[in-house]
Amino acid sequence: MSASVDGDIMVNSELTGPLDFDPEELQAKYELERNIRIRTDGKQQYVATSGKFADYSKDPWSSPLSREPLHDHTQVVIVGGGFGGLVQGARLHEAGFRDIRIIEIGGDFGGTWYWNRYPGAMCDIEAHIYMPLLEELGYMPKHRYAYADEMLHVSRLIGEKYGLYDKALFQTTITDAAWVEDAHVWRLTTDRGDEITTDFLVLAAGRQSLPKLPGVPGIDEFEGHIFHSSRWDYSYTGGSSEGGLTGLADKTVGVIGTGATALQIVPAVAKDAKKLLVFQRTPSTVGVRGQCETGPDWVDASPGWQQRRRENFQAHVQFGTRVDGEEPAEDLVADGWCDAFAMLSEPPEKVEARLGRKPTAEEAAELSVINDFRLMNQLRARIDSIVEDPETAEALKPWYRWWCKRPGWHDDYLPAFNRPNVHLIDTRGQGVERFTKTGVMVNGVEHQVDCIVMATGFEANIEYTRLTGFELHGRGIDLSEHWGSAGIRTLHGMSTDRFPNLFFIGGNLQTVSAVNAVHLLDEQAKYVAHILATVVARGDSIVEAQPEAVDAWVETIRTAPQNKALFEFYLECTPGYYNSEGKATSMDDLFIGGRYGPGALAYYRLLEKFANGELEGFVTTSPERP
Repeated sequence: MSASVDGDIMVNSELTGPLDFDPEELQAKYELERNIRIRTDGKQQYVATSGKFADYSKDPWSSPLSREPLHDHTQVVIVGGGFGGLVQGARLHEAGFRDIRIIEIGGDFGGTWYWNRYPGAMCDIEAHIYMPLLEELGYMPKHRYAYADEMLHVSRLIGEKYGLYDKALFQTTITDAAWVEDAHVWRLTTDRGDEITTDFLVLAAGRQSLPKLPGVPGIDEFEGHIFHSSRWDYSYTGGSSEGGLTGLADKTVGVIGTGATALQIVPAVAKDAKKLLVFQRTPSTVGVRGQCETGPDWVDASPGWQQRRRENFQAHVQFGTRVDGEEPAEDLVADGWCDAFAMLSEPPEKVEARLGRKPTAEEAAELSVINDFRLMNQLRARIDSIVEDPETAEALKPWYRWWCKRPGWHDDYLPAFNRPNVHLIDTRGQGVERFTKTGVMVNGVEHQVDCIVMATGFEANIEYTRLTGFELHGRGIDLSEHWGSAGIRTLHGMSTDRFPNLFFIGGNLQTVSAVNAVHLLDEQAKYVAHILATVVARGDSIVEAQPEAVDAWVETIRTAPQNKALFEFYLECTPGYYNSEGKATSMDDLFIGGRYGPGALAYYRLLEKFANGELEGFVTTSPERP
């Protein structure tokens, strides 16, 4: 994905067209900014909210509940009550399953949208393709990008429609899961003393369930008010997710972080705080969101509309092959994501018209770099056009390739820095130096604050058993050992050998990188529902991925040339969670176990084809139970 030779960018003007910038100068600037941000002090960039920091994870949204321990059996247990678990429950219900239990650490369904209730919280994918099961619910989003309260509302609607509240266990954490060979069930224990068995276990552990904090000294010494953005303290700030933070009227607030969450928090807090300090390590890209209310005629709501719209969007936001090898005729979503990819991946006919022939692979890579420069130049120019103070505008400019960080979108973030009460504290890539009793130190200067909001995101690219919070014991082996030094082993990213009747959805396991993660979850949920329904229809009780099929899938992932190119691309990026803070040494450091090379649409087609087949790669059996 790079067109550099010994650091020099070879430019073919016939291929790229005229340039109004020097690619080599930009590349040098990117490398400089990257190197500034590489940590050499040996300190962790982030720390987990456990141990002495466990209070940062506490649930502020529900009162503690009390119940007696359960000792019962359920046909299907789903771990996780976010969009993944809800969609899985719904697809299983459609396939005829009724005995379904969801176990969720939070106090209600919603997952990410149960926890994220900070002011201004909203999705950054069009709500009509992001929110799950809209056609099944007969529901249309109120805004183009739904706010958190509506996401939580839809989560509850799904739980009600599909009877998922009936056996749900909230505020409950699994402590252990073991396959019981002679009984052909999974035995689960929980922190509430439950001992539950289930025929089938589906893990839908979300990627945004474990908050992280900046790994800098003094965080436990600060004497002001401090909380993580996913555990917003409205008892201190006043107001709600819609604003009105009257408790901040006489307060100086510090926001740590300038990622996707901060883009939403900063404009909301800026309206009410006496003073707002935004502490920045690396700026985000900030594209135009185009937020607006949506009427009932926003989309063509004929049968199958959400699936069509999702697939059309995915076709416009991936490189290479489009739907069934053809360019989609119309861009149905037509948002900033689609516009960006249209610039990054020019239609072949335009490139061929300039060259008079098809470009070579090397030329396509060169053009990709140049078009990325063009896109980022546009985003940096947008900052100059909005932010009035030249020094602040310069500090807000991102100097890296567009896909090096999760792209950001907001209509009000940049204008917030024109307010007299908002100040950017740019750490020049070094991050916050330390916390004091009364504030935050940056470059030897203390900035006094009354309140600190940690907009520092969630743990990423961690061991799967760290994500789930418990070990899984399969046939004679634990999952952490099974996926030890040899690496992740899955079939289609959703099952593994030696672990019968166990499936994973989400979790970044040898699947694909999808801009619309909920689309991915839905395709996976349909796949799992098909497998379980087929097993039951056959009268069998056990389904297990075969070692040979797992080996073949792992080899497919390992040898995909796209993974090598992706790894090389991210190595050149500014440090962040996409490349393990610039210290990635393998694909496992980027995306656990690698990615399916041909991309999301090809992966969905593969799952769809599988669902119409005979469970190739699995074996189903029906041994007698004692």
